[in-house]
Amino acid sequence: MTIRRMDNVLIVVDDLDAAIAFFVELGMELEGRSPVEGRWVERVIGLDDVRQEVAMLRTPDGHGRIELAMFHTPKAVSAGPRNAPANTLGIRRVMFAVEDIEGVVARLGTHGAELVGELADEDNYRLCYVRGPEGIVVGLAEPRG
Repeated sequence: MTIRRMDNVLIVVDDLDAAIAFFVELGMELEGRSPVEGRWVERVIGLDDVRQEVAMLRTPDGHGRIELAMFHTPKAVSAGPRNAPANTLGIRRVMFAVEDIEGVVARLGTHGAELVGELADEDNYRLCYVRGPEGIVVGLAEPRG
């Protein structure tokens, strides 16, 4: 076996404070926040003169993590339209299992989040996509029963 676990997903943002607030409102816990720079990070990510600030957040069960990074240098570049549709190539969303999906959507709305489509009922779940700060799309799934 070569994989032990999935450690985290990185999301590069322009407004680190807004992204942290969004994911904390979702129910994630901020593990830490710190500057990252130096030759080691430049060698790992293949960029020169790297200065960034990163924040690590974890799910309440401790198994899932999101790493948020804001680059001071070099400046972040956009890979496409900020509000790209669901069929755009690349990573489109991160899915979370939640309780009280309508309450979660309402709380995230206080951080500017909006439904991408609509809240839908499926056999085993209530599901929706929400677009938050930086155009980040999260999927929300409330298990039935």
